[in-house]
Amino acid sequence: MVDEALESFIENVCGDGHLRVEADLGDGFVRLRSAEAERRQAAHDIRATEDIVIEMLRNARDAHAASIFMAATREDRRRRLVMLDDGDGIPSAMHERVFEPRVTSKLDTMHMDKWGVHGRGMALYSIAVNAVSARIAASDVGKGSSFVVETDLGRLGEKTDQSTFPTFERTESGSIAVRGPKNILRTACEFALEHRRTCTVYVGSATDVAATLYAFGLSSLTSASRAFCTDSAKLPVCKRLATAADPASLAEEAARLGLVISERSARRVMDGEIEPLEPLVNRVRIAGEGTPGGSRTERPPKRSKRNGDARGLRVDQADLERFTADVTNAFASLARDYYLVPDVRPEVRVGKEGVRVFIPVEKLL
Repeated sequence: MVDEALESFIENVCGDGHLRVEADLGDGFVRLRSAEAERRQAAHDIRATEDIVIEMLRNARDAHAASIFMAATREDRRRRLVMLDDGDGIPSAMHERVFEPRVTSKLDTMHMDKWGVHGRGMALYSIAVNAVSARIAASDVGKGSSFVVETDLGRLGEKTDQSTFPTFERTESGSIAVRGPKNILRTACEFALEHRRTCTVYVGSATDVAATLYAFGLSSLTSASRAFCTDSAKLPVCKRLATAADPASLAEEAARLGLVISERSARRVMDGEIEPLEPLVNRVRIAGEGTPGGSRTERPPKRSKRNGDARGLRVDQADLERFTADVTNAFASLARDYYLVPDVRPEVRVGKEGVRVFIPVEKLL
């Protein structure tokens, strides 16, 4: 009775924030009290690989990632997932503690989305409990993250059909219905569609993702910064592969991010034989309409190793921002005339083959 009265008095004076926190771990991370975790609907059950995928995608989204890269591979009965993002990152002191129950950086930002409640500090814990291993391969504040999760398919199953790409149909109400097995691809597609305005999702093999990250880094780092980089750990996680000087160092750098590729595959990446992945949402086709983002241009042809120009194009970030703003303004008038949502941000990628601009399109009517 006395304790309840004391808590009530403190709550009236200081607010209820301290009553929800068991421990302040520093760097913006807290451990929630059990009661608070339960209040946030703590019944969080990982029943399949696909559940792990959506929780990792949601974590990257909540870390304000603009780009998310997922490598999904399987060997016998072992599934390996590597999720990289360019979000807020996690301080090194928290790399192990984030897998403990009720540890979260979202004390006041818990929210509900189409997959349920998120922000209780239980997602990574639930993943770790159900996986053979779960770890952070690389991350730091402001540098993004790379998570590696391995599961035993004998203990934690997944849909048998993992190769079928989902199909999409427009319903009478105007929403998009997804058909097909609820596999990893469908899970990632549903997330990519839901958040197509705020982040871009890429899904492929470890080699595919390595090629995409390599191109991602080349498009944003100058040749000088790559040549004179003595410690790739100082760079954002998603740009580190671009510092590799040869296939061996590329394979080593990829391994540090959790991406296991051979030196031969690394050679093919550096030679341009493996093209970067396109955004997952670009692969979506709505029956009778095309893509939800409108039509897109085909990929440019592969660069010939013999005759191609191996020099990469480097665009200053300020110039890239101005160009993006110009494209946004130009699209606004088109959107107005054709009843499209005007407030979209074009995705601009600068690569060796050229400058790619993707503008998502959504109808107002």
